Amino acid sequence: MNPKTAAASEIYSADGKLLGKFFSENRTPVAYDSIAPNFFDALISTEDERFYSHHGVDFMGLGAAVKDAATGHARGASTITQQLVKNMFRVRTEYSTGLLGYIPGIKMLIMKSKEMIIATELEWFCSKQEILTMYANTVDFGSNAYGIKTAAKTYFNTTPAELKTEQSAVLVGLLKATSAYNPKTNPKNSLSRRNVVLENMYNHGKLSAAELSDLRDKPIELNFSVETAYDGQALYFRQAVADEIKNLDLGLDPYKDGLKIFTTVDSRMQKYAEQAMLEQMKVVQRNFDAHWGKQDPWVNEKNQPIPGFLQEKLKQTDAYKMLSVRYPDDPQKVMEILNTPHKVKLFSYAGQNLKIEREMSSVDSLRYMLHFMHAGFVAMEPQTGEVKAYVGDVDFNTWQHDNVRATHQPGSTFKLFVYATAMKQGWLPSDARLKDDYIQMNVVDENGKPSVWRPHNANGRFSGANIPLRAAFAQSINTIAVKLGQEVGIPNVIKTAQDMGIKSKLNDAPSLPLGASDVHLMELVGAYASVANYGEYVKPTMITRIVDREGKVVYEARKEVRTVLSDKEAFYMQTLLGAGMTDAGGTSQALASQNYIGQWFWNRRIDAGGKTGTSNSHADAWFVGVTPNLVG
Repeated sequence: MNPKTAAASEIYSADGKLLGKFFSENRTPVAYDSIAPNFFDALISTEDERFYSHHGVDFMGLGAAVKDAATGHARGASTITQQLVKNMFRVRTEYSTGLLGYIPGIKMLIMKSKEMIIATELEWFCSKQEILTMYANTVDFGSNAYGIKTAAKTYFNTTPAELKTEQSAVLVGLLKATSAYNPKTNPKNSLSRRNVVLENMYNHGKLSAAELSDLRDKPIELNFSVETAYDGQALYFRQAVADEIKNLDLGLDPYKDGLKIFTTVDSRMQKYAEQAMLEQMKVVQRNFDAHWGKQDPWVNEKNQPIPGFLQEKLKQTDAYKMLSVRYPDDPQKVMEILNTPHKVKLFSYAGQNLKIEREMSSVDSLRYMLHFMHAGFVAMEPQTGEVKAYVGDVDFNTWQHDNVRATHQPGSTFKLFVYATAMKQGWLPSDARLKDDYIQMNVVDENGKPSVWRPHNANGRFSGANIPLRAAFAQSINTIAVKLGQEVGIPNVIKTAQDMGIKSKLNDAPSLPLGASDVHLMELVGAYASVANYGEYVKPTMITRIVDREGKVVYEARKEVRTVLSDKEAFYMQTLLGAGMTDAGGTSQALASQNYIGQWFWNRRIDAGGKTGTSNSHADAWFVGVTPNLVG
């Protein structure tokens, strides 16, 4: 009585905008009275003229089909109810036919028998109107359009309620063969089939002769647009939401269960974040190309190939994986194909819709793509933990790898936890107990061998002076951070970081204060948000609630809060973050002085702070910006 057909799930922003859909079959059910009556007239006239008189199986039609088959003119005899059973219960694909199913000809007989039995049962329990509604919402209309709502949108950009008679006739005509009678790919066949449906409607009294004549002369006016799961906004965020739903362990499948998923993202902020990502990364890429463009990323500083670099990247491509499955015992064939030139679409800031077409091999296209810079961005409300904007990279259609969920070395942004630990132990921003001078430490390297570590500052110099913590943090002086880590204890720094939301593994090493251990972007932003929220850590969240297809709330987010810093400690850390923007030599000063951005900040006297961070070999560059109501 309650079969589950795959239905699309809709994902909404915090401001009520539809961000997009998840679906394996793009289907959104509608009620009977939301479908134009002319659709049902066309359907019954063409597919099942005795629909209202039979009880699931049309024995008169079945007898005629058997007679025609005997004379070599085979035709279908399935009623609308039987077709519904086939579509909804997957009788032919998901149920066993037993041992008899291995006998030629018997399998189809068994499947047809099951369809007839279930169709009869369905007619006992459901009204004709309910059967028609289920059929309209279940059937495949081709072009990835499942159900009448998606079909009306795909072919005519309209709703089921507003379908014109000739449009309904086109859709019903598709049911005979979705490819052969597709109005987009086979317009002549579709027109001919549409007119057959219109004649059927006339023959069954649903159209007058004048109406038939008028409609038959009309061309098919398509407004065609295939909706894909990649349409809409916030693609990286949506993928993260889908994975989060699986992690909730509620037994929900966003691609099949017809859910309404309400999220924290603000569609306007998301739009600006995506635009900013594209515009700023275009500048970053241009600057990078001007400086490093001639050096390939798969060679070292001596211009020697890095062993295995390209091969490892190649193995991660879809083309390599697909060919390896096709030719499992012939790696030479795989490489031969990958090195054969063909037309490829490549990402380009200068291309139309970020794409250009070139003639090159898959290996060469990989080399081309490896020259691009990548980024990730998250903005969060510190008081609620709600993620307001989320961008995983420059272009989802080119790179599905999500830099928000990947781990990266945080560089000097990790110093937040060293200084926060110091504040917890009673240090003050004005304390100048530590000297900026040469350090040499005995450590054990990654291979377990003793070695000497000599941390240095970004400018390569040491002032030799005792530096107040405020200035040391603002200028991001490495020697002070390392010494402070030793003073407060690396295990204590790790505990502070974990309390503030870092879940990634942190190594107990002297280099930890300089960001030697990888972290997730979301973790780091959540930690900085606790400083803005006066020491209250709120667990980051992306989903507020989930409603199932019956309208029942099946999940509602609960705010998880814990105190990680006292008011005083949080205030001190706020002053340190602000110093990076306001004090002489502050590493965040560029933001505060840049064109209209700086004017915007200072004209309004907005509280703002931030911390920069650069990892080893400049592989990653960070900036965490903090305001009272938004951290990014």
